[in-house]
Amino acid sequence: MKSIFLITLTTVVLSAADGYTLYKNNCMKCHAEMMTKAEVMKSFGTLKAPPMVEVSNRLKANIRIMDEDKDVKRRVVIAFIDYIDNPSIQYSMCEPMALEKFGVMPSLKGKLNNEQKEAIASWVYDRYDGKTF
Repeated sequence: MKSIFLITLTTVVLSAADGYTLYKNNCMKCHAEMMTKAEVMKSFGTLKAPPMVEVSNRLKANIRIMDEDKDVKRRVVIAFIDYIDNPSIQYSMCEPMALEKFGVMPSLKGKLNNEQKEAIASWVYDRYDGKTF
């Protein structure tokens, strides 16, 4: 029983670390990790995409579920990661001003497998827990 717990714990820790590494290698080119709204406004003309803190906040605010369980909400938000394979204005969570500035993100279809996408999504969800934009 201990070995199953340790394997699970190790997997969770590695997924979190991998999520950040995957973010740095695949998302950071466009999405800054952390910026305040004031910093964004100062550098708005040079940004390629909204900062990841705002992406996380928009997902959490816009994805609503009936179940009040935080773990269920987390899993539903993380499942939205498939958006990066087939981004569209219809499913975008961006504010209209951000869509006007940045447009819809380019597809990353085929660049990440499901485990990698889930690791990034988990990291994005957990990294910004309680952080506001």
